[in-house]
Amino acid sequence: MFNTWLHLVALVVLLGAIVGFWLIFLPSLSTLRNHEERSRFLALGLKFYNPLQIGALGIVLFTGAFQLTDLKAAYREMFIKQLGFALAVKLTLAFFLVIFCVYQSMGIGHRFVRRYEGGERATPQELASIIKRLSSATWIILFLAALTLWFGLRLRA
Repeated sequence: MFNTWLHLVALVVLLGAIVGFWLIFLPSLSTLRNHEERSRFLALGLKFYNPLQIGALGIVLFTGAFQLTDLKAAYREMFIKQLGFALAVKLTLAFFLVIFCVYQSMGIGHRFVRRYEGGERATPQELASIIKRLSSATWIILFLAALTLWFGLRLRA
């Protein structure tokens, strides 16, 4: 029972972080006119968002794997027949969700934060490119998260 609650709480935190990043944080950047303020705000926000997103995603993955073991024990030999297709699709979507989350957090976000904290400043064009890549990755992550969640709910039905 604890595993199920932990899975749901981590899922809410993950989805909340992604939606908050998309609906609150990214639009807030456009209100700042000063380039240095935008850079500082982005670095501070990503410093909080990156570990939150990756940590919540990790907990969702591990608790989901533990639940899958229990589900397999309950279904026994009917496991593949009853859940095979939906599970295969969900795991494939989860794989791509992890790839894009890690790309957004580590490939874009973490690199920018390290660069900013190291004293190297991005030009306005580079900053605009970073924000655009973060925004594009967020759209893909939201889409993959919604599909993965939908297939996950089908496994329980």
